[in-house]
Amino acid sequence: MPSLALKTNLCAFFLATVTVATAQQAPTPAQTPHRNVILFVADGLRRGSVNPEDMPTFAMLRAKGVDFRNSHSVFPTFTTANASAIATGHGLGDTGDFSNVIYPGYLVAQLNTPTATGSITPFLEADDVLTDLNSFYGGNYLGEQTLLSAARAAGFSVASIGKIGPVGIQQADAIGRDETGLMKLSDTIIIDDATGHANSVPLPLDLYEAFDKANLPTDAPTRTNGYADTSQGSNGFSGDAVTAGTRRANLTQQQWFADVTTNILLPHFAAANKPFILLFWSRDPDGTQHNQGDSLQTLTPGINGDTSRQALRNADHNLKQLLDWLDQHPAIKANTDVLVTSDHGFATISRRELDRENTQTAEPSSTLAYDPVGAEKPEPAQTLPTGFLAIDLALWSHTRLFDPSIRATTGDSVYAEVALTGEKSHHPLTGSALLGDRISKLDGSDARLIVASNGGSDLLYIPTHDPKIVRETLDTLSGLDYIGGIFVDDAFCPSPADCPGALPLTAIALKGATKLPTPAIVVTYKVFNRVPGDLQTAIQISDTSLQEGQGMHGGFGRDSTWNNMAAIGPDFKQGFVDSSAAGNIDITPTIASILGIDMPSIGSLKGRILKEALTSGTTTPQSPQKTLVSAPASNGRRTVLEYQENSGVHYYDRACMTKTGTDAAICPE
Repeated sequence: MPSLALKTNLCAFFLATVTVATAQQAPTPAQTPHRNVILFVADGLRRGSVNPEDMPTFAMLRAKGVDFRNSHSVFPTFTTANASAIATGHGLGDTGDFSNVIYPGYLVAQLNTPTATGSITPFLEADDVLTDLNSFYGGNYLGEQTLLSAARAAGFSVASIGKIGPVGIQQADAIGRDETGLMKLSDTIIIDDATGHANSVPLPLDLYEAFDKANLPTDAPTRTNGYADTSQGSNGFSGDAVTAGTRRANLTQQQWFADVTTNILLPHFAAANKPFILLFWSRDPDGTQHNQGDSLQTLTPGINGDTSRQALRNADHNLKQLLDWLDQHPAIKANTDVLVTSDHGFATISRRELDRENTQTAEPSSTLAYDPVGAEKPEPAQTLPTGFLAIDLALWSHTRLFDPSIRATTGDSVYAEVALTGEKSHHPLTGSALLGDRISKLDGSDARLIVASNGGSDLLYIPTHDPKIVRETLDTLSGLDYIGGIFVDDAFCPSPADCPGALPLTAIALKGATKLPTPAIVVTYKVFNRVPGDLQTAIQISDTSLQEGQGMHGGFGRDSTWNNMAAIGPDFKQGFVDSSAAGNIDITPTIASILGIDMPSIGSLKGRILKEALTSGTTTPQSPQKTLVSAPASNGRRTVLEYQENSGVHYYDRACMTKTGTDAAICPE
């Protein structure tokens, strides 16, 4: 008889034989290769600016991939606001990033600097400001998890590179300070304007050797292009009332970003052999369109001159460099989806004209004579000054005005009063201001009204939440000749008649789960097209320090809400025109679905998966056009909102103010 050991060996032999045979008869299916994503954001790119001459790479991608022909920015159409929507897939009522400049409810000041350097109306395009907001609001001021942070937690290689502010927002929860007050070191890759400079997010230690091998400096170049700060060769030079701004795109800085991406980051990801998500945020054409010197104090050519076209070609060159790297690595390209978007559109600034008939504003702020601030040059007569909304609200309400950028050295308030009487008046330094009898608290909580100045729209906060102040402010706003729309916190409007002339914040997804203060009122300024129906000729009244003829966004015209979106890659259809309403808010849900990343939510203001654009999609959902019209103000003016709805998500086209007796449900072209 066979021994026990022999029986055991025979059993093991037969079991192994059966196992091998079974494996040969039913082989395990090959796993689907992992997907990668490159998301390229061309800041301020208008859809109508994409053409084969100036932007052949963008035009090719739209033609060969998916062309999102009915795309949308979120309103207010500012960079950090849309960066938060792109990062999280949530509306601004959930993220609290309502504009580039907000009132966060406290004095934002670095922990290792004197309190006097702080601000109650901070500009969010700064890593140290984002860090401070995180510190105050539990480690992540957005409240919602970002796609890149979720991907990093799921084992993906992740990096965000480009323009300071929106790049950090993509991984907001990773930005913080250590116990000494310095920016903390982590394994997160965030590379922006501040990299290598003070108050920057440190590079991971293992990247320094890669920079050395690539012969690239670890300090990000500035926007000067190697010229003096006040030279027209410097992309950061905006000029003044009598001196034209830049004549050069942001060439040097963006070339460094592109070189770091293709010579360091993408090879680093390839060597790691893990799925990756890379976000590249191009400052151009936005920065150049803002500062361009082609159109000083005139509306023509505005942001359509030669300098702005340089910026279009610059962004296109950056995208091409990334796509060329993919072409050189076909195995990676085969598994990489590329999405391009812009955070918002753009318009040419008007600080005088209200319409194409050249009707001039007649509000008090435009009639005063102003003392230039610092090295400023005097503005032309009848020009709306920086901070004109705050000035007019103060004048009409007979209220004192204070500048949150300047601490008082005398008097009864902690902030300097802005003089609006005498031979020469002043204006708030950045446009933001406080109104009240006096301001004794650094956080501004005892102000009657706080104006956060942004450009094509402004935010108004009422710290006391007094309904009387809201109603009085609405009455004044509806009478100002440059206002293009008014939206008010629903808490003050039990019925439409309670807020005449205004629509509720819920109508534009600005009321949600955010931890940050929600503005009581949001106003947008008039927009018109010099050529009817041609968005490339759009003109926008703007509360800004930039000049008539330069560029701005933030408004509620289709010129600002119509961004540029396209996608190409293994998960997207080829040569497909998507006519359904879509937008920046849909990018994260779509990418998360493709990559199988779970995105838990707190708020409910979420985008949708762009299923119709995916290879698995079969139908294109309809996007019916809808209109909301407010109750009339005492002067008959109404706010009109035009929007589309798709799969429960609202996409906002434009808003305007019309008068009872005209067609109150249609915004003029």
